[in-house]
Amino acid sequence: MPYSEKYYKGTTTVGMVCTDGIVLASEKRATMEHFIASKDAKKIYKIDDFIGMTTAGAVGDAQRIVRWLSVEVNLYKVRTGTSMTINALSTLLANILNDNRYFPFITQFLVGGMDRGGSRIFSIDPYGGMIEEKKVTSTGSGSPIAYGVLESGYRGDISMEEGVKLAVRAISAAMRRDSASGESIEAVKIGKEGFKEVAEGEIKEISSTFKYA
Repeated sequence: MPYSEKYYKGTTTVGMVCTDGIVLASEKRATMEHFIASKDAKKIYKIDDFIGMTTAGAVGDAQRIVRWLSVEVNLYKVRTGTSMTINALSTLLANILNDNRYFPFITQFLVGGMDRGGSRIFSIDPYGGMIEEKKVTSTGSGSPIAYGVLESGYRGDISMEEGVKLAVRAISAAMRRDSASGESIEAVKIGKEGFKEVAEGEIKEISSTFKYA
């Protein structure tokens, strides 16, 4: 089986632009074909004080990219005394992926946060295609299910608190129908106070309010 078919599947991640920041969310199952390799896989990473990213795809490739970007962000801050913008970081990532397109990193990323340009989220595919998402976005095998929930519940004036509830609901729905998505949920808010993880207890409380057939 080709490498891309074997490893580039699984995961449901969500990104959402809110009035006071952004929300990123993901489930925590990692799969190897039909085997559940981990029930506590980390898929949301803090890259800078006001920037986070989600990963989908081959775990090793994703972790290498996260380490690479973290180093570049820190070097930029040391050299310039300022933080890299979300657009600049997303462009850097897109260029890295495009430079390796013949031997691609089998990954897909959401990069988002807050900077002087406001709340922004970019979706980057394995070949370096970069799209700024103005409302909601989702990656991974459970994304078609998540999109149904996101698009029915999203509003232009949604807050991060409401956004967390909608994102958790979208991930929960995907977990019920997509076998490569499962276990628990992680979520972060990135607003004026920076990168903040949503407490596990809060996520469980939100999840307990949903009723499914």
